[in-house]
Amino acid sequence: MLIEIENVKQTTELCRYCLMCRHTCPVTHVTRSEATSPHGWGMLIASVSRGVTTWHEETVDVLYQCADCGLCQAHCVTDQPLPLAINAARAEVVAQQAAPEIVYQIQQKLQQWANPYLAAAPTIVTGQGDAALLVGAVGHHFEAEAVTAASKLLVAAGVKVVPIAQGRESAYLANSLGLPAEARQLAQASLAEIEQVGARQVFVLSPGEVYTSGPVFKQLGLTWPEGVEMLEVTTFLAERLRVGKLAFGKADLKAYTFFDPDQTVRGPGRWEAPRQLLAALSDSPPIELFWRKERAAPCGVSGGLTLTQPRLAGQLAQARLAEAAERGIETIICDDPAVLHHLRQQATESRLGIEVRGLFELLATHLVTT
Repeated sequence: MLIEIENVKQTTELCRYCLMCRHTCPVTHVTRSEATSPHGWGMLIASVSRGVTTWHEETVDVLYQCADCGLCQAHCVTDQPLPLAINAARAEVVAQQAAPEIVYQIQQKLQQWANPYLAAAPTIVTGQGDAALLVGAVGHHFEAEAVTAASKLLVAAGVKVVPIAQGRESAYLANSLGLPAEARQLAQASLAEIEQVGARQVFVLSPGEVYTSGPVFKQLGLTWPEGVEMLEVTTFLAERLRVGKLAFGKADLKAYTFFDPDQTVRGPGRWEAPRQLLAALSDSPPIELFWRKERAAPCGVSGGLTLTQPRLAGQLAQARLAEAAERGIETIICDDPAVLHHLRQQATESRLGIEVRGLFELLATHLVTT
């Protein structure tokens, strides 16, 4: 069942004339357009609902420029779920056959391959265990070294994981693009693998997965399985380091920063864990970006922008890289496989001489074993 626009109409009514979160929107910063700002999207959706305008090529293009990063809601004093309202509006556009052609191409690929990148089906799960690692599509196809390193670190921390969702995209992407049926199908397939494995703990590689298992699942009419704990790998490793169950040697890190991945603001406080891990590797603190931690701006991965709005996704990444260069940063470190993949591509194009490194690979290289 598609999510009806009327269910979120009240949200857009409250957001359409409110400017309180505008200063945090990363898309507004690069487009410099009020149309592509939180209140602009609220106004657009409310205007269509009122019959003032319709969904056509121009208005749909504006609708699909939202990065679905969560910054607007994170900085809203009344916690308005505008991102979910935009997701629902996109679902209405898809149902009307008015969405951009690329969305329908992605829909077809998700239905056939469970990922929008390669003509390859997810790997069949064969193992069983108390813990599982949700790998995802980008991690499996493009950032396998990050996944291998994360698994190695978890073993060192006393947890052996069974990989699941290897090559399967998260429900987040489909839901963000207005494809709730495909989102449910992807989520249910991963939930079935959790049950098949018998896992009581599921480790994830990004803050976006935690958000997906909560608000996105709720929007889709799904619930996370009772008795199954979801843990972020980074947060878990930081805790094991704190209690002395992990140790790392020093790395030659100079002029570096940690890039808080897209959707960081949806997991308040998660930004401390990676910095605690990096403190074990280097006596020099990171050079912090302005857009970090509770105001962490995305690099263009969230909202499916790399697929539907590649130019905008590039602008967002280049804005982050440009700030890093201005602050004299030579190395950007991140833990989210999708962000790593996109930033590495954009860093090569920028020619700013900035290296992008994976946190898990860095930690695994300097892991002290006893």
